[in-house]
Amino acid sequence: MYDVNYTEILLNGSYAPDASWPTKGCHHGWEFNYSTIPYATVATELGWVCEYSALPTTAQSVFFIGAIFGGLIFGWIADQYGRIPALIGANMMGFIAGVATAFSNSFWQFTLCRFFVGFAFDNCFTMMYILVLEYVGPKWRTFVANMSIAMFFTFAACVLPWIAYFLADWRMTCIATSVPLVLAIVTPWLIPESARWLVSQGQVDRAIKILGKFERMNGTKVPDDVYKRFRETCARICKEEEAERTYSVLDLFRSPRLRNITILFIIIWMAISLVFDGHVRNVDNLGLNVFVTFTIAAATELPADTFLTVVLDRWGRRWLACGSLVISGIFSIWACAVSNNIYSATLAILGRFWINISYNIGLQYAAEVLPTVVRAQGVALIHIMGYVASILAPFVVYLDVVSSILPLLLLGIIGIAGGLLTLFLPETLDKDLPQTLQDGENFGKNQKMWDFPCFSRKSEAEETPPTFKTFSRGSVRNSMRASLRGETLRSSMIRRSSVRSRAESANPGTEVERL
Repeated sequence: MYDVNYTEILLNGSYAPDASWPTKGCHHGWEFNYSTIPYATVATELGWVCEYSALPTTAQSVFFIGAIFGGLIFGWIADQYGRIPALIGANMMGFIAGVATAFSNSFWQFTLCRFFVGFAFDNCFTMMYILVLEYVGPKWRTFVANMSIAMFFTFAACVLPWIAYFLADWRMTCIATSVPLVLAIVTPWLIPESARWLVSQGQVDRAIKILGKFERMNGTKVPDDVYKRFRETCARICKEEEAERTYSVLDLFRSPRLRNITILFIIIWMAISLVFDGHVRNVDNLGLNVFVTFTIAAATELPADTFLTVVLDRWGRRWLACGSLVISGIFSIWACAVSNNIYSATLAILGRFWINISYNIGLQYAAEVLPTVVRAQGVALIHIMGYVASILAPFVVYLDVVSSILPLLLLGIIGIAGGLLTLFLPETLDKDLPQTLQDGENFGKNQKMWDFPCFSRKSEAEETPPTFKTFSRGSVRNSMRASLRGETLRSSMIRRSSVRSRAESANPGTEVERL
């Protein structure tokens, strides 16, 4: 507000403000516009407006910093102590920190809680996701990985905004979306530990005991000689691995071609993560009802994953990743060029549809190209760099305060650039995956950039029967195709509100700030 003597100004007959007048913070508080979000948010309660308007964006970025630590910590727990302990730990962390968020009364309390909720980000469900995939054969992994997301993630994401709408309280929304995570404590009594992980730890007898339970459930019988050969193979592999050197993620950067591929994957995954999370958070900038728009945008996951399930093992990874990223970018830029809110929102949602496809391809692509001996560590590195890119997503969306076209324009440019870079990656469809570092260095050398799997027939020589080698420690962790999803409406609802200053109440048509 202007720091002037209004009585004196009025006595002088002046009724128009002068931009040269000194200003000061508002002394009379704020009046908030609840037409977009019909309830109070943490931003309205704590007055995160004007010079504090960037605080919600900062809190979101701190959330992703927590996700980086959580990915490292729970990933280590999953490899050292098993999938079940990591699953329970991640869910309990999300439960405790999520409920604690509801009792936050300052920026630092809120941000600290979001940091620890970030620890549970993705890990709260991907550990279960990994567990399932480690029991599913290669033939069905693409189907299980995509359709489980298509059904369960899509349903939950579509219901989420309406939970927030009907509760009409950001604190209750935090509690309602956090309390269900406590159900994970019953996991050990319902879900067996991963047999693949047990074998990788030398606990073969325990793994066979679990497989025996599956026999009884499925009404099948595995011959005893199969288990005997299985034990012998596991014992031989363990001895081999004890004699082998220990590999680290740094080995990916020691040879030129493998180094280039790894760097490309990092850049492309960062682009995909930034564009995906940017679209998730940009729904309230589209100028329509945020609850309806968010629901429609989330619903695109179902057709996107269904489409991907049908075509991924036919069209291949490279061109499908390139096409989906480029098309997403085109729709995003197109959305900037139209002034009608409905048309712009429709184009932005189409961009979200195609980035959904890119996201799911990217999750699987890296795990197939990196060699087995460093695959788990390499995939972890790429995903962590994706978290780093996601830290920037709230700030990209915040550019709306500068210009309404900037968020989608930037997301579109990044999407197109990332899509074109995928053409420099090798295709993995119908190919034997690399095992050693030398395999990784040579993988795809004979491929051309313009090769398209649909137009080439798979030769019989390319098909190699599976062996028990897939149970080695280096490959056990690599059957996962974990889906890393952006934090959805649970936190983005908390940070949004349109506010009006009481000092500007004389001009009710002026919007002071949108959070």
